[in-house]
Amino acid sequence: MRITTRRELVLLLLVAFVARLAAGFWWQSRVGDGFGFGDSESYWSLGRAIASGEPYRFGNAESRVFRTPGYPLLLAPLFLIGGPETPPVWGRVLGACFGTLSVLGVWWLARRLFGPEAGRLAGAAAALYPEAVAGSILVLGEAPFCPLMLANLALWIAAWQSDSPRRAFWTACAAGATAGAATLVRPSWLLFLPFAIAAGLILERATGWAEDESLNTGGASARRGGPLWLGAAMFLGLVVVMAPWWIRNAAVIGHFVPTSLEVGASLADGLGPQATGASDMAFVDRVIEQERLEPNSPAVPFEVQLDRRMREDALDWAWRHPGRVIRLASVKFVRIWNVWPNEASLSGWSVRLLVMLTYVPVVFLGILGAAKTIRRGWPYWLCWFPAIYFTLLHVVFVSSIRYRQPAMLTLIVLAAGVTVRKIGIRR
Repeated sequence: MRITTRRELVLLLLVAFVARLAAGFWWQSRVGDGFGFGDSESYWSLGRAIASGEPYRFGNAESRVFRTPGYPLLLAPLFLIGGPETPPVWGRVLGACFGTLSVLGVWWLARRLFGPEAGRLAGAAAALYPEAVAGSILVLGEAPFCPLMLANLALWIAAWQSDSPRRAFWTACAAGATAGAATLVRPSWLLFLPFAIAAGLILERATGWAEDESLNTGGASARRGGPLWLGAAMFLGLVVVMAPWWIRNAAVIGHFVPTSLEVGASLADGLGPQATGASDMAFVDRVIEQERLEPNSPAVPFEVQLDRRMREDALDWAWRHPGRVIRLASVKFVRIWNVWPNEASLSGWSVRLLVMLTYVPVVFLGILGAAKTIRRGWPYWLCWFPAIYFTLLHVVFVSSIRYRQPAMLTLIVLAAGVTVRKIGIRR
């Protein structure tokens, strides 16, 4: 990397960090000593518990697998340094660091796939994109998840493009390890690996890409093993990272839990008579009280029973109300890809215009970039697979523009690539 490029990158990351730091202190001044989002309290409490050596649980003694430990582990050093009364603003500073790493990931991906000019443009866009800035400072799992997701995709692309099978294998293992780390922060990422492999194989057949060597940008490893071979290596890396959490869960509650026991509540939040597409967990307390009155096997922990009850109730309701499920899915689709925030607290026209005027161009150019690179293979497909994946998830579970944010970062990569190509940017 040339000295000029290094200086540009340092300046870019400095701008990204300062923008997020300023936004974090501004938001903290609005919410006072609180967080502004209900999920933040659980992450913060669990991070404090890890730092102080207390049992890993939130709310009550029965909630031992309520959250995956990725984000709380990252928050724990704040309490080791600042003590148990560390103010939430330091969580926002940490989030600003994670957000800056996300900008680095966007810059690298765009540079790798489309060249230096696209890297500059994508990095600048990610540094100042309002949703990316906001997502970095809210003390939510999105802040650390985004750089881990981008690292997962970047390593996958590097493995695919490698000319050395040995290097491709170990790079794919590293990609799987980052996928595992990302899953420990945001459990919904667990299924992205099989989803992407299945979607990619379908696209290979549909586009004839694998048969067109002039368009095949993969290296020797791609031609000798393809996505299934790399996928197996990635799965190995993912298992290595996830295994300690699985072993811990089996030891604590006697059951295999791949991510957390919040899945049932989340599913019931999105599929049930009270579901609107938005999140409202008020029903959970009622279900807990009902479940406590039911005779249950003492061999099954209460939190496992509760998770099963809510999952079964949600699926049973969905089976009996298919029309309602379809209508809810359409509402959730609009909510995740809305041109401005759905929440009433963020419905001021200044906020709406800021989000709309930055979001619409990125989505339009991102879709155009995906179409233009459809025959260029896996490295480019991986930039828009997250958008499809998160959409499919959140037309089932609850939906909000918050959940599209990671996918927007990879769409920025495609948007920068097509923009550079269309207008012929030169240094």
